[in-house]
Amino acid sequence: MVDLHQMNRINAHAHLLPEPHEIPKFMKDKKIFWVEDDKQWMRQGESWKRPVTDPSFFVEEKLVWMEENNIDHEVLITLSQLYCNGIDCALARDVIQFQNDFNCDIQNRYPEKFTGGFVVQAAHVNDALDEIDRCVKKGMKVLCLPTHFQTHEGKWKAIADMSTEAIFAKADDHNLAIEIHPYDAPKMIKLEDEFWRFHLVWMCAQTADTYHMLTLLNFHNKYPDTRICFAHGNQFGQVNFGRRKQGYAGRPDLFEKATNPDDGLFAPNLFFDTLVHDTMSFELLKKRQGVDSILAGLDDPYPLGEMAGVENSYPGRVIDEAEAEGIINSEEKGRIWKENVIHWIHGK
Repeated sequence: MVDLHQMNRINAHAHLLPEPHEIPKFMKDKKIFWVEDDKQWMRQGESWKRPVTDPSFFVEEKLVWMEENNIDHEVLITLSQLYCNGIDCALARDVIQFQNDFNCDIQNRYPEKFTGGFVVQAAHVNDALDEIDRCVKKGMKVLCLPTHFQTHEGKWKAIADMSTEAIFAKADDHNLAIEIHPYDAPKMIKLEDEFWRFHLVWMCAQTADTYHMLTLLNFHNKYPDTRICFAHGNQFGQVNFGRRKQGYAGRPDLFEKATNPDDGLFAPNLFFDTLVHDTMSFELLKKRQGVDSILAGLDDPYPLGEMAGVENSYPGRVIDEAEAEGIINSEEKGRIWKENVIHWIHGK
């Protein structure tokens, strides 16, 4: 096993695309997901497409990017486009196994550089449990879960739900790290897709909603051997805490058997990455959750991640600015980049 303690800067939130020829033909034929041969666009369905905005979407270029930016190791979060919401069980199994095997192969080829995450689809719970066992046997340690999933009846539920307890229990049995990441907001929210609103507003709301449900259902205490990280710092969830607390106190009839929102603060197995974009949000995250719960997370190579190609951005910018403003000291900064991430991945 690679000793992450020998490294100084570990990024807990990264993404990687397969090369076009690595994506199975059935995924393009069924319009699930593919990358165009010229590697300029990723595509899904009849009309969805997104530009490939940086060469480091692909592994060889990613390794160069990591060297240039002094990133020693990255946790690869699964592609949100492959969460398989609304896809039947057999097809979802094929898609998910491809995604997980791709990340596992990257981890095996470059163990000193990457920890690969794996995903399951909660609507197909028996398959999800089998896939967790399969991936753990292959040496994978990070379970990636969407904030929400679509049931067989077409309803949307937060991933923290009584119907998903078996998944969290299985993760607890395997002592897994969990990454909770939002996607599919346009399918849930009936608004026009203008000004990138689903990425800039609704994805943050999705994460806050799942944090709300997970802590009220007491999953963090029920499954203490999991270590659960919320993407993008759960930025809206930090701001929203006072409203949740007042609602819990003011309408106790709506919170029968729910856990007090206070219990989620400083919980030892809840983590949040640093991708909150400004130091005011970073300072609130530290005050709400404590520095030991903060992980360096860049969300590279997406343009909403800390990428040098975006104006006033570079990998680690918010962490550096938080240190410069006295929000964290150099020792805390080191823990955010290293020890905290190792704790999340492997436990103490």
